[in-house]
Amino acid sequence: MNQLSDRINKLSTSATLAMAAKARELRAEGKDIIGLSLGEPDFNTPDFIKDAAIQAINDNYSSYTPVDGYVELKEAIINKFRRDNQLNYTLPQIVVSTGAKQSLANVASVMLNDGDEVILPCPYWVSYADIVKLNGGVPVEVKTDITNDFKMTADQLEAAITPKTKMIWYSSPCNPSGSVYSKEELRALADVLQKHPNIYVVSDEIYEHINFIGGHFSMAQFEDMYDRTITVNGVSKAFAMTGWRIGYIGAPGWVARACNKYQGQITSGANCIAQRAVITALNADPSKVQYMIDQFKERRQLILGLLNEIEGFKSNEPEGAFYVFPNVSHYFGKTIKGKTINNASDFSLFLLEEAHVATVTGDAFGNPDCIRISYAASKEQIVEALKRIKDVLS
Repeated sequence: MNQLSDRINKLSTSATLAMAAKARELRAEGKDIIGLSLGEPDFNTPDFIKDAAIQAINDNYSSYTPVDGYVELKEAIINKFRRDNQLNYTLPQIVVSTGAKQSLANVASVMLNDGDEVILPCPYWVSYADIVKLNGGVPVEVKTDITNDFKMTADQLEAAITPKTKMIWYSSPCNPSGSVYSKEELRALADVLQKHPNIYVVSDEIYEHINFIGGHFSMAQFEDMYDRTITVNGVSKAFAMTGWRIGYIGAPGWVARACNKYQGQITSGANCIAQRAVITALNADPSKVQYMIDQFKERRQLILGLLNEIEGFKSNEPEGAFYVFPNVSHYFGKTIKGKTINNASDFSLFLLEEAHVATVTGDAFGNPDCIRISYAASKEQIVEALKRIKDVLS
């Protein structure tokens, strides 16, 4: 008899982690699997950051940390926001957490009541909907597609708002589409929100620095949105620090205080060594990690060129992050190698089993016509993976 809570029984397994686990199983069976499913840079953490962590160990940082983060780290975050985003936050507005995922979960936990609606432009990051549902909220999906670079318009936002709307969550650059909202596009959304003063915005900016168009704009930079925006960021992507697990928010003081209170009962403060290393990471000039972004840009052009050679893949050109999100609905209803492809989930599983390439179904991101392919892999792996996909489909 299942004694688990209704809450956990209703919770979906993360599709990206599930695909990574499936790929590991096949590798254990001796299959040569190329993993293009995880959103993880294939670079090592830069040496200057590792050196700071070693120094912290030698300096005997081993005690509990303040729940909301070391003051020195919060000051580094404040300086980063000012330098990179022209945003002015104070110490009580910053909360450091165990990764940006915990930052998002904290915000949902302290702001959502049962039945509150959260608008999610599709495609959205795989965990948004379940984090919302776990906290009693109702995800409201706003469909976008490749024709408008997977970005929600002001008219779509207006049409999705109801008396129950509490929040909007979006990422820019977007995981999984790589889309970047311009200042003008965000202003159009903000103009709609001016008519609805009780709606708050979560702006997930974890891919901020992996940006190929040279400009990142934050919703909180608008003076009339500053007090209604929770800016979420972290070091996993730009600094190749996924396993270090440090994320943070800049938020209205009352939201930050609530997150601090909540986190104090759930995990307490984030890892002491990782926090000391992140001080060094954030105080460094962003140009110190530009070599990774340059590599991602080269790989983007490589993978787009190879995708264009495969029949039935329809791709736009992402402006940031390290994903492509091609529409593969051309293959739906077809039978290949004795397997019928009904949807993106079938297609993604087919590529894993037959081409030995791990991708992620767009279903998990709220867009069932697409798959997500990560190009956070070597050029050799990208070339080989796309060759396998092309061969198995032809």
